[in-house]
Amino acid sequence: MNPLLARLHPYPFERLRALTRDITPDPQYKPIGLGIGEPRHPTPALVLEALVANLKGLAHYPATAGDPGLRQAMCDWVTRRYGVVLDAATQVLPVNGSREALFAIAQTVIDPTQPGATVVCPNPFYQIYEGAALLAGAQTAFANSVPARNFAADWDSIDDATWARTQLVYVCSPGNPTGAVMPLAEWKKLFELSDRFGFVIASDECYSEIYFRDEPPLGALEAAHALGRTDFRRLVVFTSLSKRSNVPGMRSGFVAGDAAVLKSFLLYRTYHGSAMSPTLQQASIAAWCDEEHVIANRDKYRRKFAQVTPMLAEVMDVALPDAGFYLWADVSRIAPEGSDIAFARGLLAQYNVAVLPGSLLARESHGANPGAGRIRMALVAEVDECLEAARRICAYARSVAPSPLVTP
Repeated sequence: MNPLLARLHPYPFERLRALTRDITPDPQYKPIGLGIGEPRHPTPALVLEALVANLKGLAHYPATAGDPGLRQAMCDWVTRRYGVVLDAATQVLPVNGSREALFAIAQTVIDPTQPGATVVCPNPFYQIYEGAALLAGAQTAFANSVPARNFAADWDSIDDATWARTQLVYVCSPGNPTGAVMPLAEWKKLFELSDRFGFVIASDECYSEIYFRDEPPLGALEAAHALGRTDFRRLVVFTSLSKRSNVPGMRSGFVAGDAAVLKSFLLYRTYHGSAMSPTLQQASIAAWCDEEHVIANRDKYRRKFAQVTPMLAEVMDVALPDAGFYLWADVSRIAPEGSDIAFARGLLAQYNVAVLPGSLLARESHGANPGAGRIRMALVAEVDECLEAARRICAYARSVAPSPLVTP
């Protein structure tokens, strides 16, 4: 067996199952899951119709580079969304969801023969980043999120010796689980570090279309263009239809950016067998070419968060994020012994609501686990179910919190 497999940490949901295996939730409550970030709004009719209309595509092997029409639809969306023009032949590739591509890019970029090959990740973080780094033969370093800076990753916490060994940096903006969006000044800092030390930046932007303010989140390609970096050197961006269009089962997204990196990535993917079904490609074209369903989806999240967030803010430290569909709440001052795990266990036992302890999404780094004392709540269900979950969470918080209740 590959000895690198032994370096992998159990996935957060596996750890949570182990931590709650002894719990029998109160059966008077219907179970509600806020742990997994799986979109549960209805899939748009136009996507379903395109799937049915193109079932004949199942009779053909797909090309790894994808249909030219799909690549152009992706580039056209980037232009509409970010004001950036891409070459459909060299600067974009379809991928089977952002998850597999975020893993695969490390296998393409990392040279494990270099001493101390390092991948830098935000902390807390999407666990695929770490697994990709370890299985590529690299080690990891973490930039902790800073609450005082709206949970942005503190790139200044990484020293020059570590940057000198770094070959790949994962960025998640809007962030999972924090919802933080990187401002232009932070992008400028990261681009300058990339120029100085030569690492590739992989920007995970799968939550970019769920936001709560009038101005959409800044994207990496948009930031690079604004800073005059029109060749997107050492920058690749990953996005997906899963959250934008409520099709997580389609596994459809794309990677765009530096043509030289994508040329090597295509070579890797050709051998890896990562090609999207022609049927799914046509359905993806329909999704990327339509914004009405995206606007309607975003409006549903806005209405939902507008109702749920104030309820929870009465009993815990939580606020509307920049973007995404998670609430990242501080329960350290109300949870039993200040423990996010104890809070999640008690909530499940007494009210049959599952949330994800924040400490499971982070690593001890720079003397702290930046997820400790926090919980992640995925508001992916319809509004009635999310409101019922919020009522139960409030009841549990009031039952365990010191008196008077701690409010933000």
